[in-house]
Parts: sequence; C-alpha cells; structure tokens
Amino acid sequence: MLKNRFKALSILLAVSIIGFTLVGCGKSKTSEEKVVNIYTWANYVPANVVKNFEKSTGIKVNYSNFSTNEEMLAKLRASKGGQYDVIICADYMVQIMAKQKNVLLQPINKSAIPNYKNIDKAYLGQYYDKTNKYSVPYSLGSQMIVYNPDKVKIDIKRISDLWSPSLKGSEVLLEDPRSVIGMALTKLGYNINETDPAKLAQAKVELAKLRANVKVFDADTPMTSLINGDTNIGVMWGSQASAAIKGNKKFKIVYPKEGMQFEEDNLIVPVNAPHQKNAEKFINYVLGGKASSDITTSIEYINVNIAAKKFMPQTVLNNKAIYIPKNEFTKAKHLQDAGSASKLYDSIWSEFKQK
Repeated sequence: MLKNRFKALSILLAVSIIGFTLVGCGKSKTSEEKVVNIYTWANYVPANVVKNFEKSTGIKVNYSNFSTNEEMLAKLRASKGGQYDVIICADYMVQIMAKQKNVLLQPINKSAIPNYKNIDKAYLGQYYDKTNKYSVPYSLGSQMIVYNPDKVKIDIKRISDLWSPSLKGSEVLLEDPRSVIGMALTKLGYNINETDPAKLAQAKVELAKLRANVKVFDADTPMTSLINGDTNIGVMWGSQASAAIKGNKKFKIVYPKEGMQFEEDNLIVPVNAPHQKNAEKFINYVLGGKASSDITTSIEYINVNIAAKKFMPQTVLNNKAIYIPKNEFTKAKHLQDAGSASKLYDSIWSEFKQK
C-alpha cells in the first residue's frame, strides 16, 4: 500500500502545478483510498469472506496477524492507535485499551452499521464494555483439554491433572501468558485475574512444577503437534480442538471441572484508524448472516449472530468443540484487565518460558 501511495504521489506531482503540499496530498489520498487494514490472529477472518467483501465493495483488505493480545497492544500503543482500521481482539483487551490515558479506541458509529441488529443481545453489555461503546462482538471461544487416550493413561478431568508426572514432556500449551498463568491460579483455587503478589508468587511456583511436562508452546496451531504425535495432550481453543478431532477421531475432549477460560472476541476501530468508513463497511459486512455463518464454519468458534443460524451447516451446530453445553458457561472464567499486576504476569511468563 505504501509503495502505491508514493507512486501515485509522484505522478500527481509530475502533472500538477506546484501548490499542493505533501501533507495535503497524503490526506486526500487516504480519504479516497479503497483499503481497509485488518489486524487479528492468523486465519481469523476466512479467505473466502475477505474475497467476497472485496468483490462486493471494491475495498482491498490488507490482513496482518498477531499471536497474542499483548503483542497487538504493544503495536497499537507504538502507533498511537493508528496504522490499522479494524482489530479483532479479546474482551479484556477492550477494557485495557478503553482505560488508557490516551484512549486507543474510537466509539463505534452504530448508525453506519445496520447489521449491528443481528448480534444476539446475550453477548452485548459485557463487563469490559457495558454499553458497547467501543466494541462489536465477533465470536466466542472457550479453552478445553484435548488428549490422545492411546498415549495418556490417566483419567483427565481437571486442569490440575496437567501437573501429573506421567505427562512429562508430552504437553502442548497455548503461547499465551494469561492463559497459562490462569491455569496455575485455577489449580490453586484462585481467580484467574488475581493481582495479589503473594498469590501470583504461588502460581509461579506451580508453573515451575509444570514446566517439565510442557514440550510445545503454540498459540496458532496447537493441535498440529497432537496430530503429528509430537505431544499427547494439550490445552486449546474450541476451534483448535475441533481441528484436532478431525485429525484423529480417537482424541478426547475434556471440559475441565474447574471451569473453562472463556473469551469473547470483538471488532474494534483504533482511535486514529486511517480508513474509518471502510472499517465500518467491513464490520457491517461480517455481521451479515451469510458472512457470519461462513466465518463460524471456517474458524469454528461460537457464533454470536442470530441471522447466521439459518445459513449454518448442521455439522457445525452439532460440533461439541464449537458449541459447548450451556451449563458450562455458568462456570466460565473471564479474563479481565490485571492492571499494574500485568508486569508481574510478564515477569512470571518470561521466567517460565526460559526454564
């Protein structure tokens, strides 16, 4: 995109009288540019949805991906809420970004998004943005345990079972600090959003005990090492669990008795998004019933769109890795902003990974 802008600028200067400033020209180009810059996890907006959006609107999608919410936040802070037009990120990140001294998000212009009406009201008004001022629900995910019963000979029921010495060198965990530290806090019976330094110190000790069991960290494709036989058991999101089961029908899914970590991912618009109107068009498009159904069919996360159900394949509606029993949501654990304790989380994670 940058190369094209410079090329266009050179042509314009060659045929125009001197009088336009570079800044003025840049602004004009940006306002007319049929581009939208998306930043989210790899493959989180399916290629066919991107292609259909581009075809129906004439707007080119530039897709960039991150591995963790924290990576995304660092980049957004560095760009001061610019560079990207739409970001899809976790619920607790919306809370963090909205609380910045210089807010990194801009309010959602719902009047420009008629398909906003398609969102199931059950997923609106959550703790991280009670009026949905800054966020639009995109999908719902929960973490579960998947294992190979031919290789794992103990009865897996809880998160705490992952500490079993029999699992040495056989686990894959998400490369996600809050997820993994949250597991240790869960084992101790604490809140996954704990900020007490003493309790976090205990979690650090528990993680040190777990480290020998962990062979692979993988945020994007943790099911791959399971399918390849490099690991025998892992913690992953529902969509990844679904892919694991497709890879080996013998694999078993476990909903941890302590309750699953639960996340609602959202579409947000950074405060200095260079193509705001294109961002609104993109958000409106993915909230359409057919597009939303296509997204769920591809990424296999829980759908939050009431207009999508009539387009949804029955195989998706019946997939237990995607649609978990409703009673599991009563035990769901929601990640929230850890505030100043985030530095402690970072320190614990760094030491854990280096062991």
